Amino acid sequence: MADKKQIEMEDIVSLAKRRGFVYQGSEIYGGMSGMYDYGPYGVELLNNLKAAWWREYTQKRDNYYGIDAAIFKDPRVWDASGHTKGFSDPLSECRKCHNRIRVDKELGAIGVVADEKMSEEDLNKLFDENRDKIKCPNCGSKDFTPVRAFNLLVKTNMGDFTGESDEPVYLPGEACQGIYLNFKNVVDTTRAKVPFGIIQIGKAFRNEISPRNFLFRTREMEQADTQYFVAPHENKEAYEKIKQDRMNWYINLGINNDNLRYKQHDNLVFYASDAWDIEYNFPSLGFDELEGVHDRTDYDLSQHMKFSGTDLNYTDPYTSQKYIPWILETSVGMGRMFLAFMSDAYTVEEINGESRTVLKLHKDLAPIKAAVFPLLKNKPELVEKAKGVYDQLKNGMKCEWDDNGNIGKRYRRQDEIGTPKCITVDFQTLEDNTVTVRDRDTTEQTRVHIDDLVNVC
Repeated sequence: MADKKQIEMEDIVSLAKRRGFVYQGSEIYGGMSGMYDYGPYGVELLNNLKAAWWREYTQKRDNYYGIDAAIFKDPRVWDASGHTKGFSDPLSECRKCHNRIRVDKELGAIGVVADEKMSEEDLNKLFDENRDKIKCPNCGSKDFTPVRAFNLLVKTNMGDFTGESDEPVYLPGEACQGIYLNFKNVVDTTRAKVPFGIIQIGKAFRNEISPRNFLFRTREMEQADTQYFVAPHENKEAYEKIKQDRMNWYINLGINNDNLRYKQHDNLVFYASDAWDIEYNFPSLGFDELEGVHDRTDYDLSQHMKFSGTDLNYTDPYTSQKYIPWILETSVGMGRMFLAFMSDAYTVEEINGESRTVLKLHKDLAPIKAAVFPLLKNKPELVEKAKGVYDQLKNGMKCEWDDNGNIGKRYRRQDEIGTPKCITVDFQTLEDNTVTVRDRDTTEQTRVHIDDLVNVC
């Protein structure tokens, strides 16, 4: 079996394109940086990830509530959240080819840590001290403009019919604000009592300076967020449990424990009590952030109460005490989650002297649960019988019909898609209603009666 450290990002990108998982956005026009389209198998994997994540909270737990907030929000939301003034990355531009770089990432690549609280002046000084070590990734030049803060919010012309509005409407820089805005609505319309959580999978947009590394850093993304509301200063025990629960979720769905780790933030933003990342060992990148787990205190609800004038205090139904709840957050980009699961499942191994590439995805996540083959596509009686098996299964699970090429080629194709079971209808099937079921991971084949296929798959 291949060493995971030997798997490069280009291996994942190649498989994703070749097998219809992910395409470059606007590819026929040359491609658009930081934009990707999910293909037929990719969208199935993505939807299965979303479903597994959503089920974890709204089905398996009694005190989480799901919402789906609108993308466009009152501009004051982003003033309250701090995004209009503080949501920026340090940018510099190559004077030769005008390629833009994110300075803190380029410094980090040479081992120089740029504190996110660092002023523009101090960051320019640090950049100047290390300028001879940094080259433009596009042309190799070392001649850059001074560092400046570049706001990542994406402006729109929503409601601006003259083009002269001084209060632009933004696309969301993060999806979680919709949860804070609906805190009072959820309390008023459900039986939610603190402690409880609100979850959402929502769109976010960031005008990234230099999107890179495939799905790891993009300009359009979906974020899966949970916001757990607790009484003030009653956060520690719940926070530790949430951290462990999130780690266990990845492991239970097949991620290798050795490829996951916690990392505590060294420098906290001013409103946070604590912040940790769950990091994954991404191909070609090494360990980097997969999901954030943050103790945000009462900052978010306090800010929105201040800017909106709406009372967002919670009244304890048992003690009548009024307070602004503290918030424990988990946030993960679905693209990064998709990339982590696909990377971890990607396996190259030798079977009977032949090399094969296989996606060993958890069966709940696999885009196709079972593929049905007629042994020969030019034998009408086999095709008819196989079609019957396919029709029998497809109403209960995502199946695929495959009669293209010899059986070996079909197996290899389904291996790369990650299909757990391949079902072959052969001449024996016509005699006793049994089929050959081949297991993706072991490649073992067994005879199974057609009536038992639902249980086997």
